[in-house]
Amino acid sequence: MNLYTHGNLTVRLLAETDASLLADWLSDPLVLTYYEGRDRPHDAEMVKQSFFDGDESNTRCIVQYDGQDIGYIQFYAITDEERIEYGYGDFTGSIFGMDQFIGETSFWNQGIGTELVITMVRYLRSHKGADKIVMDPQAWNERALRVYEKAGFVKKKYLPEHEWHEGEYRDCWIIEYEV
Repeated sequence: MNLYTHGNLTVRLLAETDASLLADWLSDPLVLTYYEGRDRPHDAEMVKQSFFDGDESNTRCIVQYDGQDIGYIQFYAITDEERIEYGYGDFTGSIFGMDQFIGETSFWNQGIGTELVITMVRYLRSHKGADKIVMDPQAWNERALRVYEKAGFVKKKYLPEHEWHEGEYRDCWIIEYEV
């Protein structure tokens, strides 16, 4: 089921039939460099556990470009614990988080990632009433940070040793899009 379409980009809800697609993307060392880590290639069982676990707090989606499945995106309301950790303990508005990757590497470096992030921001603002949207990319991932900054996100808070990636805890930035 299509969730949102803008131009050539469509975001549709994840279906169980997408498991093999996710397993293909998440076993590609290029994709894993940026998402999950090259030490965590996903097989079908791992995809099932990670993406089809019945957790309905995340809305999980497949990204299509010109009708072709090219990536993954998820969004979710930030929990009270995350609000405190991220520095939003006193903020009473609606805050959403999101994570994404383009799994088809032939679609990298074409501006599609920026288009995807901007499209999802529009969706979260207009359909979910988001007041702020946050992400926590790893600080070393300059490529992702450039995409997010082009889409209007700004760095808000540095989180040392926040996320496990390839055998060590990595520093991350909390970045924010304020509506």
